[in-house]
Amino acid sequence: MADNASPPSTPLARAEHFIWLTARVLEQRLFEYHFLGGGPDSVETALAAYRNDDDGFGHALEPDLRGPVSQPLHTAHALKVLDLIGRCDGRQVERICRYLTKISTPEGALPALDPSQRGYPAAPWIPVVDDPPSALLATGPVVGVLHRNEVWHAWLFRATDYCWAAVESLEETHPYEVEAALAFLDGAPDRPRAAAAARRLGRLVRDQELVLLDPARAAEVPVSPGYAPGEHHLAYDFAAAPGSLARGWFTDEEMDRALDHLAALQEEDGGWPVNWRVWAPGTALESRPMVTLRALLTLRAYGRPVG
Repeated sequence: MADNASPPSTPLARAEHFIWLTARVLEQRLFEYHFLGGGPDSVETALAAYRNDDDGFGHALEPDLRGPVSQPLHTAHALKVLDLIGRCDGRQVERICRYLTKISTPEGALPALDPSQRGYPAAPWIPVVDDPPSALLATGPVVGVLHRNEVWHAWLFRATDYCWAAVESLEETHPYEVEAALAFLDGAPDRPRAAAAARRLGRLVRDQELVLLDPARAAEVPVSPGYAPGEHHLAYDFAAAPGSLARGWFTDEEMDRALDHLAALQEEDGGWPVNWRVWAPGTALESRPMVTLRALLTLRAYGRPVG
């Protein structure tokens, strides 16, 4: 790490400075794990602060949902963290699956928001309703990560069936739902079926202009309804690593152009920006380190120099 007299020079050094300056303990520990040789135990310890007695996760682990109560989106985020550090197994995951079983919809899937959120602040685009429907947005990432880690639990059977039906029937969609569908497909055990579904989904993404293929044309490409002005998804948002099924959606030229743009987005303070709608002061502050980590991991996955 550079001393106080010398400003950080490499993208990684600048990002490290930003992480120590602004990030929650969890993102600091994740940065240590991925870039400084840290171990997984410290990440798990930091993650445990967000766990509740019902075996779910809360306390604004996903920054757009505030308050202490457990929520599917918080718990999906927790599973992603465990997956990143190779700890998505064992009794902790069994307990998480028990929580998922308790909050499931009649279809056996997950709602985007459990009614227990009522009374606590939440992003205005996620309404609290008494009988919330199943949501691919919440279910897809959870099912995908559990399958990728070869977790077997009774809850998974109906949830997997729901995800297949939801993904294979998608017609009009939006970028975050596509991300959730991909998270499922990248982990689904039936690889030929997943590959076929991904090819179909990729055609939808391109036909419906859900991806910005040329960052220089951002002003000419409409954003999805309800998204913030300028809230575009680029190739790396779908294909965050070369092994993703979404990598086949893009030419090498399109992928390189997107990665060049991603590298150029690093700001003067060393962090990457959020491009979605900011509705409360804490959400941007807590989200930027998460976005920064994802940018660094994506660039490294594609062999781009970061430090």
